[in-house]
Amino acid sequence: MLDRFTGMKIFTQATELGSLSAAGRTLGMSPAMATKHLDALEARLGLRLLHRTTRRLTLTEAGTDYLEACRRILRDLDEAESEVVAQRTEAAGRLRMTVPLSFGTRFIAPLLPAFSHRYPRVEIELGLSDSQLDLIREGWDLAIRVGHLADSPLRARRLGDCPLRVCAAPAYLERHGTPRLVSELSGHNCLGYTLSSSQNAGSWRFGTEGEIQIPVKGSLSANNGDALLAAAVGGLGIIYQPNFIVGEALASGELVALPLDQPTLELGGLHVLFPPDRRQPAKVRAMIDYLIDAFARSPCQPGQVAPPK
Repeated sequence: MLDRFTGMKIFTQATELGSLSAAGRTLGMSPAMATKHLDALEARLGLRLLHRTTRRLTLTEAGTDYLEACRRILRDLDEAESEVVAQRTEAAGRLRMTVPLSFGTRFIAPLLPAFSHRYPRVEIELGLSDSQLDLIREGWDLAIRVGHLADSPLRARRLGDCPLRVCAAPAYLERHGTPRLVSELSGHNCLGYTLSSSQNAGSWRFGTEGEIQIPVKGSLSANNGDALLAAAVGGLGIIYQPNFIVGEALASGELVALPLDQPTLELGGLHVLFPPDRRQPAKVRAMIDYLIDAFARSPCQPGQVAPPK
């Protein structure tokens, strides 16, 4: 196939080596094919680049000007290809990762300084959002997702478990009593998480498979777990949130876990997702391995996930 860049390579090699035959040999093609590439290049430009005789090649005036442009373009192309190849083997370049807001603030952001020290050529763009963005369409390199994974072409690696807890502030329980049956939650102020089908403002699901559905209502619903946490700590009502949201408040006594008669829903765990690229860039592989290492050594608890050694 007669392509423009091959024609430019033939042209520059021919001027340096003095013949089309020699230029063809350096690029692994016959003299006839080298001549076809040069002919096609001159036809595309609509002018002659070389005066050709059986003994020598001489640059035309246009050829002299075009030669410098070709050398610059081919040099830039070589550098670009080298950079891309290097990114396959050496972690470098811009890494775009999207993570849930509360989880990313608590767990991912504290891990990034050590990652940057280990891989100084990687520039990280951290997108904090509770919305599930389209990685491929929006150009994200990887995402962290909490919960069950929907069917998609994305690949996934599990980072750990993410248990749910039902809890409230001691002040709320003193005023309204402590529910011990999931059915009793219908009579309480339950603060709903609007981005979840299992913990929203209309009903909460229990049992490992979510087979028990309890109708609930409350004076506040929000699309962010930290907002619900603050309201619960303030005594407004009961929340049903992952342990990474409420763990510190439970440990400090600001919240109390409710001793309910049914297990909380199995949330589906914590995963890192990435596009199904067989030739994954080194920067993506490095971050995935780094996160797996960081979360493998401890449960998903606030303050317990530390950078790998």
